[in-house]
Amino acid sequence: MKIAFFSTKSYDREFFDHYVSTHEIIYFEARLNKQTATLAAGCNAVCVFVNDKLSRNTILELKKIGIQLIALRSAGFNNVDLAAAKEYNIPVVRVPAYSPYAVAEHAMALMLTLNRKTHKAYNRVREGNFSLERLTGFDLHGKTVGVIGTGKIGQIFCDIVMGFGCNVLAFDLIAHQPTAAKGVTYLPLVDIFAQADIISLHCPLNEQTKHIINEQTIGMMKEGVMLINTSRGALINTSDAISGLKTGRIGYLGLDVYEQEEKLFFNDLSENIIQDDEILRLLSFPNVLITSHQGFFTEEALTQIAQITLGNIDDFEAGKVLKNQVV
Repeated sequence: MKIAFFSTKSYDREFFDHYVSTHEIIYFEARLNKQTATLAAGCNAVCVFVNDKLSRNTILELKKIGIQLIALRSAGFNNVDLAAAKEYNIPVVRVPAYSPYAVAEHAMALMLTLNRKTHKAYNRVREGNFSLERLTGFDLHGKTVGVIGTGKIGQIFCDIVMGFGCNVLAFDLIAHQPTAAKGVTYLPLVDIFAQADIISLHCPLNEQTKHIINEQTIGMMKEGVMLINTSRGALINTSDAISGLKTGRIGYLGLDVYEQEEKLFFNDLSENIIQDDEILRLLSFPNVLITSHQGFFTEEALTQIAQITLGNIDDFEAGKVLKNQVV
């Protein structure tokens, strides 16, 4: 098959070129949207990432030019109008899991860095400043960690923090019994908000979870709570989080995702004037740590993304059942 590959970065080319065999990939740096959809003319499929916008109009344009398959190289699919894809009979496949250890470990890295301020210590020592002033952290051992969402990533994150001697509370629509058997206590969300010293988000983004962290839920949390989000940016109402930081209710905020990240992440904007006032405000806080959606970014994860995405396309071409089909 001939595949139009959007939002291409150097690492995409490296891993997909290494594993592709029978397909022809046409790489585009542009993001897929209604205006760029025509770039895929002459191709059979499109391969897209989290910041490509597959609205109804975009999918209609893809249908017009003969696209037969939408292959997501990500787990999330909230950027795709699934109803439109179904209406126009274009299957959507995804990578449901790719090294869940990568994201869970990155969440832990954000926790440790915020707590022990290693990013600040690194910069100080580079400048010859060996002072320990204002670098005080706390023992993770014995702290209560709330995990919202216990899919594969959430399960692994529970294992990691339990290894640090934390008391782990969890919420999910259906309790994962093997996780509960390890000592994780499943509770209603309101109880987790009230009891947790640290809250880490590992749930998908949907109508029920959008802005699950908001003014009301922040008000339920402990004073000085640490909040970590490596899942989806819109789980947090950014303006409410800023208010929580200003009052001290949120004592630490670690983000690998951001509600308006499609305008920022994956690009070098170091010579640009950033127009997003909310992320500039977040960056002004000394207790906020932001990484640009790099939680997935390990060799193991990139290998699995390439292999599973290409496997999905192989199955479609061969007329096999699409085990990773969304619609």
